Amino acid sequence: MKKVLYSLALLSALPAFAKADTTSSHLERVLQKGSLNVCTTGDYKPYTFLKENGEYEGIDIAMAQSLAASLDVKVNWVPVTWKSLPDEMNAGHCDIAMGGISVTLKRQQKAWFANVLDQDGKIPLVRCENVRQYQTVDQLNRPSVRLIEPAGGTNEAFVHSHLPKGTLTLSDNVTIFQKLVDKKADVMITDASEALYQQKRYPKLCAVNPKKPLQYGEKAYMLPRDDVSWKMYVDQWLHLSKATGDYQKIVSQWLAVKK
Repeated sequence: MKKVLYSLALLSALPAFAKADTTSSHLERVLQKGSLNVCTTGDYKPYTFLKENGEYEGIDIAMAQSLAASLDVKVNWVPVTWKSLPDEMNAGHCDIAMGGISVTLKRQQKAWFANVLDQDGKIPLVRCENVRQYQTVDQLNRPSVRLIEPAGGTNEAFVHSHLPKGTLTLSDNVTIFQKLVDKKADVMITDASEALYQQKRYPKLCAVNPKKPLQYGEKAYMLPRDDVSWKMYVDQWLHLSKATGDYQKIVSQWLAVKK
């Protein structure tokens, strides 16, 4: 009898708990306010790019608009930098962060991730005449190698951890490719997806061994921690986007071959 009464007490408590959990979710907040706060750097083609007219474009920009449409809300873009992104998320400024974000354990300590979008990996992007001399970590990890990276992201972290002997310069992620062309630097370590995209825009630049990255990586959307309802919704939306082919259509508009 005591077990029955205890079970009934638990059941009677469930609706209140579920209600409190639901109303505290970003899912409920987004629906109530009618807008989705999307944090993005706007400097990482083909995923996110802020044009001179103030509009964003890219794979994940289109996906953000798709997510907002599924909720029948509008998108509110929140500009961030790679360095400020974790703090912006912790401060509650982002319902979701999108734009070619790499999954790392360090980032996982401060935020959650939706299900993995794609696999990726770090490779060198160099002038085409120098491809043979920048094949391995040993060839790259030398004081004579002028590395150039955007500040605060996983590219810079890779250089610090794997190429500490290289000469590193930090730059914005928009002019960095022309600096490589102009011989102001020798190597940029970046994700294979970005390198393959940028070599099309800059014929003098070549991606080095894009199918054999120096480091394995994954990309996913970043979410606020400890919000199960919101993560479940985003994961289901993403699953359906892939199952129906909508995601692949968006990717194909930017990349000739989906990586």
